[in-house]
Amino acid sequence: MTASSANAPALFDIKSASLTLEAFLLKTGNLSLLAQAMKDRFGDSPDLFDGEPVVIDLTHLASLDVAIDFPALIALLTQHKLKPVAVRGATRKQGDAARAAGLAEAPDGSASASRIETVEVVREVVKEVVREVRVEVPVEVPVGGHTLIIDKPLRSGQQVYAKGGDLIITALVNHGAEVIADGSIHVYAPLRGKAIAGAKGNTEARIFAACMEPELLSIAGTYRTTETPLPDSVRGKPAQIRLEGERLVFEPIA
Repeated sequence: MTASSANAPALFDIKSASLTLEAFLLKTGNLSLLAQAMKDRFGDSPDLFDGEPVVIDLTHLASLDVAIDFPALIALLTQHKLKPVAVRGATRKQGDAARAAGLAEAPDGSASASRIETVEVVREVVKEVVREVRVEVPVEVPVGGHTLIIDKPLRSGQQVYAKGGDLIITALVNHGAEVIADGSIHVYAPLRGKAIAGAKGNTEARIFAACMEPELLSIAGTYRTTETPLPDSVRGKPAQIRLEGERLVFEPIA
C-alpha cells in the first residue's frame, strides 16, 4: 500500500441497516390458481403496488414441503409491481430452489415485530393473500394518549403508522403515500393515497377525509380499491368510512 492510498479518504463503507419490508404469505403451490386469485382480487390496478420489495413467506407450505416454481412466482409478483427479494419459513429444499432463483433468505424472527393486514381472496385452494407491513414514521409529533399528528404533506412512497392509536393528518396525502393506524384516521385535506385504519383488528375504527379520493381503503382487514369506484355521494367530498359487519359503509359529512 502506498502512502498516498493509505491517506486517501474512504470512497465507500459497509454498515448494518434496518429495512422495512412487506411479506407475501403464500398458501398454495398452484401458481395458476394464485394468478387467477390475484387477478380477481387486484384486477388491473397498476397503482396498488409500486415496485415494493417483498419477502415470500412459506410458513404455511413448509410443513407440506411443497415444491415452488420460484421463477414463475417471481414473474407473477412482478406483474403486480411487487419485487421479491427474499424468502423465509422455507424447508431446505424450498430454500435451495429460492436461492437458485436469486432470492435471499430472510430471518423468521422478523415476523414478531410486524403488523399483518389480510386481503381476502376466495378461490378453491387460495383462501387469502396477506401483506405484512412494517413502516417507519417520517415525521411524528405525538400528543396526548396515543394520537399521532402529521402536519406536512405526504409524498408518494412515504408511509406513516400510528401504533396503538389514532392518526391525524392536516395536509395532503398524495397518490402512492400510505397512512396506517391501529385506531381511526383523520385527514383534514385530500386523501389520495392508501388509508388503513384498525390495522390490528379494531372494527370500531373509522376513516375521515375532507376530500375522499383514496387509492385503497381498509378497516380491520376489509379492503376496497380503485377497481370499485366510490359512491358519488362521497367521492371527492368530505366523508367518513366505517365498518358494518364485513362491509364498508360510506357516509358524507355535512
